[in-house]
Amino acid sequence: MAIPVRQHNTEIQANARHWRRKPLLQKIYRDFYREISKELRRDLTGHTVEIGSGIGNLKSEVPEALATDIFPNPWLDRVENAYALSFEDSSVANLILFDVWHHLEFPGTAIAEFHRVLSASGRLIIFDPAMGMLGRLVYGLFHHEPLALDAEIRWNAPEGFVPDEMSYYAAQGNAQRVFFSEWFRDELEDWCVIRQSRFASISYVASGGFSRRQFYPSAFYPAMRAIDQMASHMPAAFATRLLVVLEKR
Repeated sequence: MAIPVRQHNTEIQANARHWRRKPLLQKIYRDFYREISKELRRDLTGHTVEIGSGIGNLKSEVPEALATDIFPNPWLDRVENAYALSFEDSSVANLILFDVWHHLEFPGTAIAEFHRVLSASGRLIIFDPAMGMLGRLVYGLFHHEPLALDAEIRWNAPEGFVPDEMSYYAAQGNAQRVFFSEWFRDELEDWCVIRQSRFASISYVASGGFSRRQFYPSAFYPAMRAIDQMASHMPAAFATRLLVVLEKR
């Protein structure tokens, strides 16, 4: 049976509570956000928009970003649906998706909408789970969302699809399958690939994320970051996070 889309908001509220009690997680995410901030086209005219902002913390590093989600929470700037954005054509300079791509049941329909609202040379920045051996182990065993590595990716929504009636969807392996393989190259011909990076982020995994206990003291974070840098040279083994930057042709 389809899970109601309001499950997303249930998770958002739980994450907000966990965030407040985990300073280490806040440090880790600030570093993630800084990596995203480096890729923004600030030389272009247009909005910088985060789709699926969750608890809205990207603003700590990208204060100009419009925080949006499908639910009207008080920390958001506006309500938006990835499949039917309210922005005018070519009015957005940067679109940011942080842990959102794997919730897009019909990524081709969404990315066509992203292409519509982005200005020429505007950027789509995607930060999502990566499926190195460590990523598969951690997300497969300790996260409630499926990896779905063998499931069909339905690129386009079926005829009659109504964005406001979508159900909860998650497939944590989808970003790696789309952007780190040859299978969807033809579907991305309207985009220039600016960056494709995979990170170990063992510091994030060992932090316990939002809902699990922390496995190292916060003072050890710089040492864990050094381990991350070394392990990231072997993404097939250690990658747990990825960053993809696409630019509209």
